[in-house]
Amino acid sequence: MSRGKPGFDNMDLSVEMFDLVGNDTGFKNISGIDCRNYGGLDGLSELKGLFGKILGLAPEQIIVGGNSSLNMMFDTIAQAMTHGMGGEPWCRQGELKFLCPVPGYDRHFAITEYFGFKLIPVKMTAEGPDMDEVEELVKDSAVKGIWCVPKYSNPEGLTYSDAVVKRMARLKPAAGDFRIFWDNAYVVHDLYDEGDSLLNIYDECVRAGNPDLPIIFTSTSKITFPGAGVAVEAASPNNVALLKSRMKYQTIGPDKLNQLRHARMFKSPEDITRHMKRHADILRPKFESVLTELENQLSGTGIARWTNPKGGYFISLYVLEGCAKRVEQLCANAGMILTPAGATYPYGVDPCDSNIRIAPSYPSVEEIKKASEVLCVAVRYAALEKLTSERA
Repeated sequence: MSRGKPGFDNMDLSVEMFDLVGNDTGFKNISGIDCRNYGGLDGLSELKGLFGKILGLAPEQIIVGGNSSLNMMFDTIAQAMTHGMGGEPWCRQGELKFLCPVPGYDRHFAITEYFGFKLIPVKMTAEGPDMDEVEELVKDSAVKGIWCVPKYSNPEGLTYSDAVVKRMARLKPAAGDFRIFWDNAYVVHDLYDEGDSLLNIYDECVRAGNPDLPIIFTSTSKITFPGAGVAVEAASPNNVALLKSRMKYQTIGPDKLNQLRHARMFKSPEDITRHMKRHADILRPKFESVLTELENQLSGTGIARWTNPKGGYFISLYVLEGCAKRVEQLCANAGMILTPAGATYPYGVDPCDSNIRIAPSYPSVEEIKKASEVLCVAVRYAALEKLTSERA
């Protein structure tokens, strides 16, 4: 349970896609483009329209790329470093800082660490990032952005409240080239019929006079195939024009045959909704198996607390301060691999050594039940060690 990987049963839901493009079905999209050839820099029109509806944006604000939204995030940071984000290149501006809501997504933090940013933790509240902290920190012109997973956040599984989204949109950063990196990875990933709702960040930014503030990402990594899906980057017309002006030097176009497969399988948001209900039917028992074991073994003990998300891919577990690494070690000794303790914090350092990210998507329900039993025993054992040593 170390990474948020879809299981084989989840990926099997999309295998019909491979029969949708070929000699019998043709290779042209609805605009008549032969998807075997060069061209189509920003993706097929039908996918731009589809993701525009899902994200609440105009199709011309959508760029559809390869399989990895993380690659698009890395590339956007790299472009800003060398050529700026509408201004001077970031690499010429001295010390750079990036805001990192914690606990958060380790691969986000790794991107900005790779480029030499100073990573500034921002604590997460029940409604999202602590906006009092954010509003104070962006007064520093060295702060160039903030990482956000706004719906079913990684690893907390919480969704930003309307108030947080509105305050995020109304930010007045000292840096004119500050950007909100809005990774809406779990936009359609509800576990239950009544999932969370998320306010449209772009609409709120337009109302606040900040249309260029957000850069929005999503993908089909956990809708179809993690290694063969399609990724999306979306933004204001100004930002899209800037990004496309650079893309033309990178590529003649994405894998349009893969995009065509996706376009033929999902013709509307309703198609995706039906598909994601099938995913939820597989994932929900896995989440509930973990949560049931945590409740049965740890509820009322005072040694642990955890989140109970309505969607996404993770459960966030908090153990006694100073015990997370020990729990990880005890689980590893029993043959169970967890996400490394501390991974959900910048530089891999959880100052409280208490957070553990649980990813129940990949194993079977039977395996998850056994693993959850091991996890709970490890939590109790580590707590006993700590409390005993404190009393000694």
